[in-house]
Amino acid sequence: MAGEPQDDCLFCKIAAGHIPATVVRETDTTVAFRDINPQAPTHVLVIPRLHYPHAASLAAAAPAVVADVLREAGEVAADEKLDSYRIVFNTGTGAGQTVFHAHAHLLGGRGLQWPPG
Repeated sequence: MAGEPQDDCLFCKIAAGHIPATVVRETDTTVAFRDINPQAPTHVLVIPRLHYPHAASLAAAAPAVVADVLREAGEVAADEKLDSYRIVFNTGTGAGQTVFHAHAHLLGGRGLQWPPG
C-alpha cells in the first residue's frame, strides 16, 4: 500500500535502519544519506520515510512531506557549506530513476552545467 514501508524497497530498508548508510541528517519524516555513487563532491539523497514511487505521487498524497524533503535538502546544503547546489527529483527509468521510492538528489561542490546531461 502506498505510504507504507515496502519489504522489497532499498530506501525503506535504509529509513528503517535495516541497511547501513552514511546518514547525515534524520527527522521524523525524512532521512538524508550520502549517495553510494556520487555524481558531485556533495551528493546526498533526501528521502521521505513514507513510501511513494516518485515525487508526484508523494506530493499528491503528502504535500507537507515534500516540503520536509526540500527543507532538509536545504539544511544539508547549509551543513555542507554549499553556496550553490541543485536539487533533482528523477521520475521514471528514462529520467534515471533506479530506486522507485521518492527521493531528492542534493548535488553541489562543483560547477553544475545547464542543461543537465
